[in-house]
Amino acid sequence: MSFSWWEHDSWFSNIDFTIIGSGITGLNCALQLKTRYPAAKVLVLERGLLPNGASTKNAGFACFGSLSEIIDDLNHHSEEDVVELVKKRVEGLKILRENLGDANLDLQVNGGYELFTKNDREMYETCLSKMPKVNSLLNPIFGADVYSVTGNKFNFRKIQPDLIFNQFEGQLDTGKMMTSLLQKVQAAGIKILNSVTVNGFSETNTAVEVETEHFSFYTNKLLIATNGFASQLGIPEVKPARAQVLITAPIADLHIKGTFHMEEGYYYFRNINNRILFGGGRNLNLKGEETTELALTSLIQQKLEVLLKNVILPNTPFKIERRWSGIMGMGEQKKPVIKQVSNNVFCGVRLGGMGVAIGSLVGKELADLIK
Repeated sequence: MSFSWWEHDSWFSNIDFTIIGSGITGLNCALQLKTRYPAAKVLVLERGLLPNGASTKNAGFACFGSLSEIIDDLNHHSEEDVVELVKKRVEGLKILRENLGDANLDLQVNGGYELFTKNDREMYETCLSKMPKVNSLLNPIFGADVYSVTGNKFNFRKIQPDLIFNQFEGQLDTGKMMTSLLQKVQAAGIKILNSVTVNGFSETNTAVEVETEHFSFYTNKLLIATNGFASQLGIPEVKPARAQVLITAPIADLHIKGTFHMEEGYYYFRNINNRILFGGGRNLNLKGEETTELALTSLIQQKLEVLLKNVILPNTPFKIERRWSGIMGMGEQKKPVIKQVSNNVFCGVRLGGMGVAIGSLVGKELADLIK
C-alpha cells in the first residue's frame, strides 16, 4: 500500500505509542498514555470494523463472579489470589464508572442471581454450605455480605428451590459504553484505524516495526491489548475462548429483571428491557470453542434454546431475533497477563471472561509499564 506524504506524515510518522486492539483495555491504555504524555502521538489499531474480540459483543454484566465460580476459583487458587482478583474486578468497574459516568453506561444495579438445575444439587448444596466463608472473605472489600439466599420469584422451572442473590451485581449497555469510550479517546486526539490486522512485529534497538496485512510502519513502543487474539502475536499464556450469545424479540410482560448465572458461570442471561439475552454453553465443547472464528454452532445454540424454553421462560412464547459470538482470552490462571515482552513491546491480556469488570484496570496497568 502506498501512502501520500500527507497520510504518512499525519498517521505513520513519529509514532510514540501503538496499541493493538480497540477494546476496553486498549482504549483505556491509550487514554492513560495520552494523559501522562499529552504531546505523544498515540495510534490504536483494530482488526475489525468494530472492536472484534468481546468488548462490543459481551453480555453487559457489571459483575465480579458468581458464588459457584468463586468457590471453583478457591479450588485452584489461594484465598489471597481469589480475594485480590475480586478486588481488581471491583476496582476496574470503579474506573469504568468514573471514566464514563453511570448514565453513559446505562448502569442498573438490579442484583445478580445464581440458579441451579435439578442436576446441580451437589453444587447447590456446596454453595449453601460455603456461602458464609466466601462472604467472610469478601466482606473487607464490600463492607457487607455479598451473597444471600432468595426464593424463585421468577417462576423458573426444573431448578433447585432457592437462588443465590448478589446484591452488588449490575448490568450495563455495552453499545453505549463503547460509544462513549470511543468518543472520549477520539476527543483526546488519539487516532484509531479500523480494519487493520497486525500480522507480526520485529524490534530494533530503539523502535518496533509493525507489519500489517497491507503495510508496515515504525513505532517507539508497541502495546498488545488483543486479549483473545494475543496468542497470534506470540503471547502463549492466552488461549482464545469463543462465547456464543442470542437475544429474543420483545416479550410482553417480561417478569425477569437482573443478571443471572448457571453452572459456574458457563451460562448467563439477563433482561435488556423486555428481551432476554442468553449466552454460554462453552463447556459443551471446550476444545472446539478454543477458536478465534466468529461463528455459531448448532450444538450450543440448540442447548441455549432448550434451556430458555424449559427453565427460564416456561410457558412463555418467544422468538430469537439475533445471534452472535465473541472471543475472550483465557488461560491456566485467571490473573491477567500484564508484562513487558521485550525492550519496547508490552502486553495486557487474559481477562478471563471479565473484560467489562477488569478491562479498564488492565488498560491502566498496561500503560503504567511504560517508564
